Amino acid sequence: MQKLPEKFIEEMKELLGEEGCRTYLASFEDARSNGLRVNTLKISPEEFVKISPFPLTPIPWTHNGFWYPEDCRPARHPYYYAGLYYLQEPSAMVPAQILPIDPGDKVLDICAAPGGKSTELAAKLNGTGILVSNDISSSRAQALLKNLELFGVSNAVITTEDPEKLSPRFFQYFDKILIDAPCSGEGMFRKDPAVIRSWEEHGHEFYIRLQKKIAAAVLPMLKPGGMMVYSTCTFYPGEDEDIILYMKELCPELEVMKISDRFEGFSEGMPEKAAYDDPSLKNCLRLFPHKIKGEGHFAALLKKGGEKAGAVISEVRKKAKLAPETEDFLNRLTMDFSEGTFTLRGSRVFFERYEQPDTAGIRTLRSGLYLGEEKKKRFEPSQALSMALKETEFPLTISLEASDIRVIRYLKGETVDVSDITTESGWVLVCTDHYPLGFAKASRGILKNHYLPGWRYLS
Repeated sequence: MQKLPEKFIEEMKELLGEEGCRTYLASFEDARSNGLRVNTLKISPEEFVKISPFPLTPIPWTHNGFWYPEDCRPARHPYYYAGLYYLQEPSAMVPAQILPIDPGDKVLDICAAPGGKSTELAAKLNGTGILVSNDISSSRAQALLKNLELFGVSNAVITTEDPEKLSPRFFQYFDKILIDAPCSGEGMFRKDPAVIRSWEEHGHEFYIRLQKKIAAAVLPMLKPGGMMVYSTCTFYPGEDEDIILYMKELCPELEVMKISDRFEGFSEGMPEKAAYDDPSLKNCLRLFPHKIKGEGHFAALLKKGGEKAGAVISEVRKKAKLAPETEDFLNRLTMDFSEGTFTLRGSRVFFERYEQPDTAGIRTLRSGLYLGEEKKKRFEPSQALSMALKETEFPLTISLEASDIRVIRYLKGETVDVSDITTESGWVLVCTDHYPLGFAKASRGILKNHYLPGWRYLS
């Protein structure tokens, strides 16, 4: 077992008692639990179980989460590159799971990178409404962008702003918000010993100030009647229950909701450990690695009362004048573009929803679905478009079994011979077991590879 700071051990004794702390510390000898979450935008959990190349055990607290054995390597399988699942620590699946999402909701994930929770929120929206995924770090937001594109999300806006700048622009705009706050990370000590060094460097107060700043900026963006989840992967009450108390002081109409689905091993919140006793804090969730097959997490579901006073921010979008080659390509798709319009940014073509917010003056990494680029006398489709398509929505497709060596060759960016399947020419949507991977240009049975270089399979 890795050496834990004495101060941390004393805090856990205070939190759990002597016997509880001993049981918790003993869990460091246990094997880590590995989880994946099925992308329901592409496949149902039931269908994925049928085709899964590795054994799966359902995780009870989420309908589309599964444990998989430690000796499996799901990140190396073609289904991962098809966006059929996201690898996620099992306890980290809880926050997005407990936030109720309705069709057409406007949803904010304020600390979104690398995208584990945003991808699930997008799946729950199922192509409706708007998801704004924000991370203040531009470099981390690149991973967020990739994961949302890999999942085939078409209704996302990805921003890289300080929440304080977003707050006045999105006043009472969102129906649902997720704050998975930066924290001291105690719940991940068992999974990642490197977090211990960060804990020793920063301590709790650094994160408490940051959490309060984020909470104060985010609360005004939630509509009255809207719901929000606040979560961390720390056990420290000052970063958990005390932040809920702080938010209730800022917004007295905020209610801590009882989470109906409580599973074996889930613990309630600890009002007795908070700055002052508020019985509603018992409605929070605490997950400990000695009680569940996962790491540590805290989550609270909150509802905002009051009367709506915010203004809807929108942007009037006119359809861009597209090149004939672009029009011809898009007209061949059977993808539904009825709820938005095509826009141009330079030579890059996007599909944006009509209800998409105006992000002028906001650092925006991506707004809408990137379709491709207009080049001289031709249109070149994007990787993002290929992932948002279903096999049936593109006129010329090639599907290779996941076990076919040509799948890995394609994912490595190599030229691929498919003359045994087709000799047609033009753009081809390359699939594995009928799930899209990317585009290629076919000529006489040879595929000229257009798989995105930054996504390629590395040997």
